[in-house]
Order: sequence, then structure tokens, then C-alpha cells
Amino acid sequence: MSTPVSGTVDALEPISLADLDAIAALQVRNDRKYVVNDTIVDHMLCELAGGLQILQIDGLRAFNYRSVYFDTSNFDLHHAAAGGRRRRFKVRTRTYEDSAKVMLEVKTKDGRGRTVKERLDYDIDNSSHLTPEGRRFVQMALASSDVPVTNELLNAAGLHPVLTTAYRRSTIVHETSGTRATIDSALVCTATDGRSTSLDAVIVESKSLTAAGPIDRWMWAHGHRPVKISKCSTGLAALYPELPSNKWRRTLDRHFS
Repeated sequence: MSTPVSGTVDALEPISLADLDAIAALQVRNDRKYVVNDTIVDHMLCELAGGLQILQIDGLRAFNYRSVYFDTSNFDLHHAAAGGRRRRFKVRTRTYEDSAKVMLEVKTKDGRGRTVKERLDYDIDNSSHLTPEGRRFVQMALASSDVPVTNELLNAAGLHPVLTTAYRRSTIVHETSGTRATIDSALVCTATDGRSTSLDAVIVESKSLTAAGPIDRWMWAHGHRPVKISKCSTGLAALYPELPSNKWRRTLDRHFS
């Protein structure tokens, strides 16, 4: 199991959440994901260190996350992702375990492939289910998007928890380019029946408005290309062999146990 890249992370200059959001909030963005090992992440951070800052909150630079994903009983949202449907969405709660803060999030893909994220403060006691208020929020987020959905999904009546993910995350920002990236390690995906699978690598996800940023260019220069991986959909495909998985097959075969 991979562990956070602590030594290099500790050497970066810190940045507060408010300052990070001022530079690169990127609620609407283009994402690129790379699945690599700790050594590659360490080399990247060392070589780009002069232009990078790392999110630090209360002295912490790596944070524990837990997300609960929602889908229909037929896994319609998974099928939309597996089929490469351009306009699609996902619904999850995200718990920031170090602060006990919870957000309900609706992430949609627009017609140009960009990720658009809507968020609602949520009660930690409700992190594993959708409350009436939560369902109304999902309904409004979908109604304001360009994602085509059925009436059942539009009112969120058909959504229920299907997967929980847990991992550790550090967030870095490149001030000059206004881009940011997350570094996720120790990922474990757990189905509702208790079965679990884990990733033996690190996910680096770059986030930018349009063009590739310095992290993307570093990855490409060192022979690493973006890969298809979704914590939810790839985790579901690993745990439910009957679900479509071709889109993530290389990642599943190489990195999931």
C-alpha cells in the first residue's frame, strides 16, 4: 500500500485554504489523472518545488477523506461513465475527517468535457444517506446543468449509497499558472456489503481552466500520460465484475488488489 510522500511535501511552502481558493478555486475545470508510485511523485515535487505551495490547515498537510457515492439500483450513473456519455453526473458526500466537515457534492460533466461541481454543507450524521434537503439540492443542481436525466433521477428519488472510498490527500497549487493538483494515496473502496479493494499506487490529479499546467508538462516529459480512473466507477468495477469495466481495465489490472 502506498503512503503519502511526506518528506518532499514537508519541504514545500505552505498556503492557506483561502489563499489557495483565491489562486485556483477551479469549481469549473479540466481534470487529468495520473496513476504513479511514490518515487515519481517525490521526483516531481522536488523538481517543481520552487513554483509550488501546499495546502496547510492547523499544521496538517495531508488529510483523511471519506466519500459515499450514490447511484440507482441498476447502477445507471456507473453505466453512463463506463459508456463515456459526455454529459453525465455523480452524487456523493465528502467527509473531511480531520475537521469533521461534510459536503454534499454534485459533479457534472458539461458538453465540453469540463467538470462542474456544486456543493452544500451537510450534517455528519447524514453523510451516508440523502436527506430531503439533500435530494432537493441534487434536483436543483441537475436542473441547472445541461445533463439529460430522467424524472426519477432529477428528483434524486432513485439514488442510494453504493460505495465508500477512504484515502489521504495533499493539495498543491502552482501560483504562476493558477493551477492545482491533488495527491491521493492509500485508497480503499468498500461496497455496501463490506467487500473492499485497494489501490497500490498514488493518484495525481491536475486541475486547470484550459491548457495543461506545469504538473501535466512534467508528467508528459517523464513519459507519464493521463489515465482513465474514477474512484467510484473503477472501485465499483473492481468489486462488481458484472459491471462494465473496459474503460478502466488497464488501471484495474495494473493497480487494484
